[in-house]
Amino acid sequence: MYLKHLNILNYKNVLQTELEFCDGINCFVGPNGAGKTNLLDAVYYLSFCKSYFNSIDSQNICHDEDFFVIQGAFDRNDSEEQIYVALKKNQKKQFKRNKKEYSRLSEHIGLLPLVMISPSDERLILEGSEQRRKYIDSVVSQYDKPYLDKVIRYNRALMQRNTLLKKSDQLTGALNAQFDVWDEQITHLGQQIFEQRTGFIEQLVPVFREFYQQISGGNEEVDIEYKSHHQSDDVFEKLRENRWRDMILGYTTKGIHKDDLNFLLSGQPVKKEGSQGQKKSFLIALKLAQYEFLSRHNGFGPILLLDDVFDKLDQERGNNLIQLVSQERFRQIFITDTQKQRLTEIVEKTGKENRFFEVTNGNVQI
Repeated sequence: MYLKHLNILNYKNVLQTELEFCDGINCFVGPNGAGKTNLLDAVYYLSFCKSYFNSIDSQNICHDEDFFVIQGAFDRNDSEEQIYVALKKNQKKQFKRNKKEYSRLSEHIGLLPLVMISPSDERLILEGSEQRRKYIDSVVSQYDKPYLDKVIRYNRALMQRNTLLKKSDQLTGALNAQFDVWDEQITHLGQQIFEQRTGFIEQLVPVFREFYQQISGGNEEVDIEYKSHHQSDDVFEKLRENRWRDMILGYTTKGIHKDDLNFLLSGQPVKKEGSQGQKKSFLIALKLAQYEFLSRHNGFGPILLLDDVFDKLDQERGNNLIQLVSQERFRQIFITDTQKQRLTEIVEKTGKENRFFEVTNGNVQI
């Protein structure tokens, strides 16, 4: 699968551009703030129905404009997919596949698998557990549509339970019966989600370790540990036991919405022990493992977006990364960089077909 054609109108600082891409490495070069990352984000939007960086759609409309449009033509299994998204201020977003609008955006997720590697990924390490849960869910949802539906249903049940907790000041027989209904749903759906998350992590970790060793030169040990209440607790009983405590707190303290991943470097949290280069290597290896995982499930490689990946990597790690993405399993790649000469030398080493685009103030030239 690859993106052949991209048309953008009023997306962030890109007023208007129409681009043709090669089935290899496509490079956006230019100074910081020129709009390189916005071009990658437009590609991401066509896959995930949202921006990678800003979840408030209206804020992605170019300043002083009333709408944005992104259109892409993809080659997917030798057939063309035309994807169109448009948003006008104060109106519902339009998202179409081959001129037919989706009734639910979730139907689109997984059609055009994509992996983005960006400096903002550092939030997976530095921020709270919600970021890491979103990461798991975003990957699994790309190849398993029922999983996304379960997560949506789980979150609805959790919201209902939390609403009940906030409205209540004592536990009566009738109230306990209501809690039983939501606790059963949370436990049942949570167990299914837990099992799928477990399977994903078990498949991901060995590949992640392999990629990290190749990037780092094999001198460091890394690991990912999955933590969940479903591993050790009878969640339904814990929910019942904690009802009064949860009422005082105003939220549900047990369930898969509290799951987390421990990112470890030599047995210690990479957040505390890792250098900038080690953290970036960790995240790149994680995302490349995600790429390999999706490739195996889909039977073809996703599009790979590399945003400013060579910053903070020493020359050895940078060279090792290039050797990795030079492999045949990585097909279409988009890369941004501020230094054209550096990126040219890097790309030439891969032997892949390539195309360069120079970006200045949202304008793109070949």
